[in-house]
Amino acid sequence: MGVTITMPQLGETVTEGTILEWVKQVGETVAEDEILVEISTDKVDTEVPSPSAGVLTEILVAAGETVAVGTAIAVLDSGEAAAADAPAESPAEATETGTAPPQAPPSAPDTARRSVLSPVVRKLAAEYGIDIAMVPGTGDGGRVTRKDIEAFAASSAATTAATPEPAPEPTPVPAAPPKPVAPPAAPVTSRAGDADVRDIPRLRRRIAENMRAARDTAAHVWTSVEVDFERVERVRAANRDRFKADEGFSLTYLPFIARATLDALSEYPDVNSQFDLEAGTWTYPRSVNLGIAVDLNQGGLVVANVRGADSLTLKGLARQIRSLADAARSGKAGPDDLAGFTFSITNPGPYGSFMSAPIIPVPNAAILSTETIVKKPVVVEAVDGTDAVAIHHVGYLGLSWDHRVFDGSTAVLFLNRIKENLQTWDWEQELS
Repeated sequence: MGVTITMPQLGETVTEGTILEWVKQVGETVAEDEILVEISTDKVDTEVPSPSAGVLTEILVAAGETVAVGTAIAVLDSGEAAAADAPAESPAEATETGTAPPQAPPSAPDTARRSVLSPVVRKLAAEYGIDIAMVPGTGDGGRVTRKDIEAFAASSAATTAATPEPAPEPTPVPAAPPKPVAPPAAPVTSRAGDADVRDIPRLRRRIAENMRAARDTAAHVWTSVEVDFERVERVRAANRDRFKADEGFSLTYLPFIARATLDALSEYPDVNSQFDLEAGTWTYPRSVNLGIAVDLNQGGLVVANVRGADSLTLKGLARQIRSLADAARSGKAGPDDLAGFTFSITNPGPYGSFMSAPIIPVPNAAILSTETIVKKPVVVEAVDGTDAVAIHHVGYLGLSWDHRVFDGSTAVLFLNRIKENLQTWDWEQELS
């Protein structure tokens, strides 16, 4: 019986997918839930398992082609698979019945099949710094799968954790802080004079296409305000150790900024709206899905979606932001984790930025940028009305906004609402 396999909908907002690689080829037997094909959407690359056992009889969409969700991409013959997958008599059982065949030497893994690695496997191996040759493959012909990489990484981490630290040297020399590890460059495909020419990675190509389309669509304007973060910093410093012990990660400025921003979005809903000039529609979501830009160790950028962020507490925001960022960097974020946001925040501040003007992720109306927070002398007013100079933690917030959707007064009022929240709220109460 033939089973038609269609392009799956890998997320509620996904409408099409691109075939990256057929893991199985025509004529090969496929077990149920065995990885059949690698598919790329505009958000993530995904290994897709077979919905049933069978023999792959037809491939209808070749690698590299993009088709809509629901399009037939392959055909399985489940009748042949049923016979192929019937449980074989074990050697022990065969011996008991007197039908044991001569024993052949164990077969070695198929070297050709083992060398076939999906893009997801290659990406995970690079992120974990794993030598593929060291990983036992459980796939067809000894092929290394995503689960093999994750299991090997977990095993290596457990071994490392169980290994006692060596005794320190009598006079240890402080080591320099580790530098960020850049992702492996794409292989050189040709040379032009004194330059190497490389293929553009899929994620970088998607980013380039989306950024160009956004610039061609939205009327970009940029506005910024200076914010005194001293009140936030004092609460953050007072709760730093307890928060780290309770949550397992550091309390950064980002959840404070996110919480203050969500309040401002409720006051200025145009900033959280979606504008479609061609369709003549202006959509106002009933809640805020907050996008947080996540850098993939310099290998690209994705936006993680904190759904229903306006219903979360400060701690809840911190947990969700951390969880989604970890999932995105480890390649475990699903398509729905990276789509559907209504407003987003990009956070170049930890890298030392002064002011940034990010591109708006259309159809959103705006995006907020958080910059580096540093100590600066500021003028403060004493209780008696006199002025004094004090050292406070100060930074900038920048808003890229679409002038088709709202005007400068809304942009400035929105930013000033965030600023007022950060400078005046009882953050100790918010954190409790």
